[in-house]
Amino acid sequence: MNMISVQGLHKTFNKTIHAVRGVDLEVAAGEVVVIIGPSGCGKSTMLRCINLLEVPTEGEVSIDGADLMDKGTDLDLVRAEVGMVFQSFNLFPHLTVLDNITLAQKKVRKRSKEDAEVEARKQLERVGIPDKADAYPRQLSGGQQQRVAIARSLAMGPKVMLFDEPTSALDPEMIKEVLDVMLELAEIGMTMVVVTHEMGFARAAADRVVFMDEGVIVETGPPDEMFSNPKEERTKAFFDQILP
Repeated sequence: MNMISVQGLHKTFNKTIHAVRGVDLEVAAGEVVVIIGPSGCGKSTMLRCINLLEVPTEGEVSIDGADLMDKGTDLDLVRAEVGMVFQSFNLFPHLTVLDNITLAQKKVRKRSKEDAEVEARKQLERVGIPDKADAYPRQLSGGQQQRVAIARSLAMGPKVMLFDEPTSALDPEMIKEVLDVMLELAEIGMTMVVVTHEMGFARAAADRVVFMDEGVIVETGPPDEMFSNPKEERTKAFFDQILP
């Protein structure tokens, strides 16, 4: 069964910028799909349309069978099943790491303070920073802050994780620690859609790589095929520019 289904997706800004042009994408439960392409190709916009952070101009989007374009669908309920990790960490600076991770659990999942803290500590352990529970975001490195953001999403028990260039704001030495967490999630079968420029991660973790350009999906396939033998000339040109 498809966990995510996108059909005929279009997104236009100000009636002039056609950012996404008729994209179809199916993501199976447990699948890791990595979306790559040049800057401005529409990949982040498409990702944000999946949980309606951007409302599609046209098309259909469903998650785990729930039609997000149906006015009768409870979007808050669906979004509670979708974790989203952005370029910026979006942590509350006045709250400790533990409070950042427990807040949504208590408000959305209606968990008790005690249960929320148990889950928060479990996820901090998973992302490798259990000793940072009482720290404030300003006391953490960029990589640690991004791992807190991932832990916060995981603590909600999502069915799907969406990552929008999660390492682009990090210093090079901090990128690996975030990608390692994401690799572990891929290994345990989390359904993931990842927009990234990290080709090493795409090779290692993706079940399928999707190459976008000018708002459309140009080519898709297993990473080995995409990197070693792309079929489309536009894909070949892209890899020739970015791969050593």
